[in-house]
Amino acid sequence: MTLQRDPRVAALLPEAQATINSVARSFALAARFLPRDVRDDINLLYLALRRLDDLVDLEAPSGSAQRADAQQRLAAIRTWINTGAIADAGGDELAIFVDLQRRTPALPTDAISAFLDGMESDLAGPVMESDADLDLYCYQVAGTVGRLMAALLGVRGGDDAQADHAARALGAAMQRTNILRDIDEDLANGRVYLPATSLRRVGLDPAAASGPTSLRDGDRRALYMAEIARADAEYEVGVAGIRHLLNGGRSIRVAGHLYREILRQIERDGFGLRRPHRPVVGRARKAAALLRAMRAA
Repeated sequence: MTLQRDPRVAALLPEAQATINSVARSFALAARFLPRDVRDDINLLYLALRRLDDLVDLEAPSGSAQRADAQQRLAAIRTWINTGAIADAGGDELAIFVDLQRRTPALPTDAISAFLDGMESDLAGPVMESDADLDLYCYQVAGTVGRLMAALLGVRGGDDAQADHAARALGAAMQRTNILRDIDEDLANGRVYLPATSLRRVGLDPAAASGPTSLRDGDRRALYMAEIARADAEYEVGVAGIRHLLNGGRSIRVAGHLYREILRQIERDGFGLRRPHRPVVGRARKAAALLRAMRAA
């Protein structure tokens, strides 16, 4: 029997739906195939994680009341993760996590802690020396989300480890896709998410990699091809693990296909050489990806 939702959390459902519709449109489309109660859980999770990101990234003066409130809310969440103690200072975000775990005891709270670690490291400025550093970052900011979602969707008996591994891989693949999609924008803002070792392999100085023109044609193609291959491998692992889920298999498959299509658009755009802009998948190609996902489900 599904437990009743905390009224305080239930009141956040309209905001949760509006947030995912405006910020994560591809997943919002995929989520339409979920049972209503499960979809609400996923939307609430997304809202809480989005708010955590905003709290960590808060641009408020040190010592201000706004900054102090953000720090208290983050500290309350970490205290709950570590001790189980629930403080009022945790805000709506903590209320959501507590309610989700009450309804789904298998929710991996260590993933919430790792997500916070990733957000905080991103605020300080990404330092990606090796492939392992990028792998860790992709896990912290997205693989964790995959693990949390898998728990909410439910896992077939005895398949917990396989489902967890696949969810982690799919989340990481999506984050790697984000990095490749936004590479020029990030470089222009002085944020380098590509590993220094990868840059050196193609003859680039990591310290000089800033601004979209810093990647020469051959270097750019080589960098993209290597990271696209890694993302594709992670997508394969993630999609193969969908069979371990009790609910939402079709939705996750659709989300994976839609997101993976961004990689194909990057390739069609010549890795940003023929069309130097943020790659956008057109409606027709999204529809085709959706159809492929539905047929594979």
